[in-house]
Amino acid sequence: MSIALARRYRPRKFADLLVQDHVAAALRGAVAKNRVGHGYLLTGPRGVGKTTAARILAMALNCERRDPEHPTGEPCGECGACMRVWNGQANLDVVEIDAASNRGVDDARDLRERAMYAASEPGHHKVYIVDEAHMLTREAWNALLKILEEPPPGVVFVFATTEPQKIANTAAPVMSRLQRFDFRRIGPAAIQSRLRDVLNQESVEADDDALLIIGRHADGGMRDALSVLDQCLSFGEGRLTADRVRDVLGLVDDDSYAAILTLVADRRPADVFAVLDRLVDSGADLAEFAGGLGEILRALLMHQLGVEAEALPTTTREVIAASAPKLASEDVVRMLKLLGEAEQGLRRSANPRLVLETLLLRWAMMDRALDLKALLSGTAPGGAGPSAPSNTSPRPTIPPATEKAPPVKAPAPPTPEEPPPPSHPDEPAATASRGGEHAPVMPVPRTTAGLHAVWPEILETATRQSRLLGQALEHATPEWVDDGVVSLRFGADEAVFREGVERQVGVVVTILSARLGTEVRVSTASNEPTAGGKRSNRMTVKDLHADRLRELRRKDPVLDAAADALDLELVEEE
Repeated sequence: MSIALARRYRPRKFADLLVQDHVAAALRGAVAKNRVGHGYLLTGPRGVGKTTAARILAMALNCERRDPEHPTGEPCGECGACMRVWNGQANLDVVEIDAASNRGVDDARDLRERAMYAASEPGHHKVYIVDEAHMLTREAWNALLKILEEPPPGVVFVFATTEPQKIANTAAPVMSRLQRFDFRRIGPAAIQSRLRDVLNQESVEADDDALLIIGRHADGGMRDALSVLDQCLSFGEGRLTADRVRDVLGLVDDDSYAAILTLVADRRPADVFAVLDRLVDSGADLAEFAGGLGEILRALLMHQLGVEAEALPTTTREVIAASAPKLASEDVVRMLKLLGEAEQGLRRSANPRLVLETLLLRWAMMDRALDLKALLSGTAPGGAGPSAPSNTSPRPTIPPATEKAPPVKAPAPPTPEEPPPPSHPDEPAATASRGGEHAPVMPVPRTTAGLHAVWPEILETATRQSRLLGQALEHATPEWVDDGVVSLRFGADEAVFREGVERQVGVVVTILSARLGTEVRVSTASNEPTAGGKRSNRMTVKDLHADRLRELRRKDPVLDAAADALDLELVEEE
């Protein structure tokens, strides 16, 4: 029977530990200087070398070839004592205990009693390696507490765990009696290099992308990477390719990720269903696919921000290079946020396809980010994606940027090409320009009734100039005042509309003068409430929304200018 690669290539020296130099240096120095502690706590993700480091420490303490005159702290890894520890064979001085199946107080008492006996040979140490230490009960830790505080000479306890917080919650006093070492995750590039060394010794050829995919899938665990490599080598003969690794792991190819990014960039939500149909028919794990989408988006965002991404397969780099010009970095951040919100539901839902479909549809249908400052200066980038589908509300069209694009200014109202006619009613009718043609303008009596008669036409003209201005004037009650003044009165709770008119009072004056056939001035006022003769202090929801929007425009001059220049409507989401 063949020995698994994870066991066959397990490190035999501290120097062989991958990415754990801080742990290796400390333990090697402790052995060389004869300063080994009585208790150690090794923590970290699975498969990063915690139990292996404990075995190497036991080998170094009991190595038959240890040189007391010139200690290096490293075991030879070849003598009988080292081989028994490395192979996990029965050993009087090195005992491994699985706390998952020996977690009770009786097991702890037995361990405590055995630790009282001396080592089998002079100069040797008794080493107790307790794996999955977080599984020990509170009573078991209490039974070990005294011996951990005052251990017999030559006894070393090594506890390995992936969840140190459980030990802290169950047996906090134990933590202060142990030296703690935190093991790091192993990066994909380091795993790829180690797998290459293993395959060279196995005389097997492999593509770099294949090993990189295994390294990324292992999620920082060297043992998991070697197990996957063993599985891939058993799957077929010949050179190990990226396609074979994807088949073994059930991973989705990069073409599917490219299809998703393309339909999102092109805003084609209808194509989401066809893409998911292909994924489901191929038996892909939708949660795994969502995780791959997160990695692709993260790498895409790093590329857009000029950050060198981690080692990536060649096909993944091609997908990122093709998608980067189509999506703005702000949109990618929003997509990552939506993905993070959906991932938990995706893994726990009874219908993960529906969750993933909803997520992809939200991506494809979301509005694109736009830089208002760049928009106002006429240098807005054209890479924010295609325009919205026809079923959405109209949006301002942004002209392509040029080197000498003039600033975008607020649209000016049409002005009469000829001087305004005399204001006397018996004079000939004035003319106003509309769409480049001159239409006759009937004289309007300088009365409030005459003003009310033509007010619908004035509202229509104002709405063509600015939708916001037209809406504001709809809430006004016009009155003709002596001395050529038109007073626009608003309700006591319509201050936001009054301010909208006041910001564009010049446009209002031009429109009124052109239609009324005389130069006018405009004043605004608010009607005082009549109930009880006093103004009510009660604020409605409408008042609160209006106040917040007014304060927002006051604090952000750019937003205020953009709303006026582009005829944008600011609304507050409920």
